[in-house]
Amino acid sequence: MQERSIAIPSENFNLIFFLTHAQSRFSLILLLKLRYSFVFQSKILIQTNRKTMAMLFGFGQSAEIQIRLSNEDTRKIVKARGDDGNMHDHFLYYDGESVTGTVHVNLKKANHKFEHQGIRIEFIGQIVSEVYYDRGNQQDFISLTRELARPGDLTQNAQFPFEFNNVEKPFETYMGTNVKLRYFLRVTVIRRLTDLTKELDLVVHALSSYPDNDKSIKMEVGIEDCLHIEFEYNKNKYHLQDVIVGKIYFLLVRIKIKYMEIAILKTEVVGSGPNTFKESETVAKFEIMDGAPVRGESIPIRLFLAGYDLAPSMRDVGKKFSVKYFLNLVLVDEEDRRYFKQQEVTLWRKADKVMRRPGTEDDEEEKQTTSIPGTQKFTAPAPVEHPKPESPRSDPKSGSTSPDDNSDSS
Repeated sequence: MQERSIAIPSENFNLIFFLTHAQSRFSLILLLKLRYSFVFQSKILIQTNRKTMAMLFGFGQSAEIQIRLSNEDTRKIVKARGDDGNMHDHFLYYDGESVTGTVHVNLKKANHKFEHQGIRIEFIGQIVSEVYYDRGNQQDFISLTRELARPGDLTQNAQFPFEFNNVEKPFETYMGTNVKLRYFLRVTVIRRLTDLTKELDLVVHALSSYPDNDKSIKMEVGIEDCLHIEFEYNKNKYHLQDVIVGKIYFLLVRIKIKYMEIAILKTEVVGSGPNTFKESETVAKFEIMDGAPVRGESIPIRLFLAGYDLAPSMRDVGKKFSVKYFLNLVLVDEEDRRYFKQQEVTLWRKADKVMRRPGTEDDEEEKQTTSIPGTQKFTAPAPVEHPKPESPRSDPKSGSTSPDDNSDSS
């Protein structure tokens, strides 16, 4: 029999070789991916089950930690935004106040021996960066430690009192978009395999006070031969419960204005130098005019700040970030062109109430300031007292009339 040979064109042979080679490479890559995936999942499984394995061998979390403050019943509670974006209740503190309380270590199994290598509590003030190029970077500007117990064993529930006297809290708690400043207590029970930790966040308010005779803001802006307006705000420093009062005068109007609005802009500045990151957001927006104004018309402004989630202005906090506020006046014409003018203002936190020391001699002095810890005072000069003429007859019921106790000293 005569053997027949099949001729395969060279181009088809190259195609078959390429497909076979590609299939082998694909199979090899798939096997490598499966192998690395198995190794990676095994590592994750070992890490996630470390605590479970520790509990099986008797070294797990067989105790529960609680932090109780000494004056929880009387201390004020405020709401603050957490990492999950929701509002949570926290205890309020001021600069210079002591932080005291008790740490409770409750055993989950009665009459069970609980070994530890020491128990400590820390008071920490921390700035956490959330910028994309520095995410997760933490800076502790306050770190105080108290040793609660030496290494030993616990056979029953134990309580450990702690005290941080006159703690300096220079900055206010702030939960922003790109940076966070928080104060918290951290309890650590040191163990051989895994430590037990418990944290309790605290809120700190930085109080200030300014004299009432604050300077007003008055500026003239406009476009040549088209628009000329003059706006005026009653002052340039407002507390968080204040009211922004102002007026806008139209001196020249040659463009058709559709509406006008005023907005509060908050600007976060994180970092310094070439690594500075700035982001602005509109906190509040309020329409103050609808329709075309005429020459000589005056538009009043009255914006209440109490209804918005605002924080005080901050300058170079820990050399990490600043928070600024601007009043943005926007005019929109019929062609949807926008004309705006920004003016920076300072927001500060005012004390909720004025506390005075008892006594007639110090009453007048205490009415001009506040004794709440952490208040930064900007007081006006004391009034000049003129001598009073002596009365020929002294009346025990007569006397100088004290000022109104409800007067606002801030």
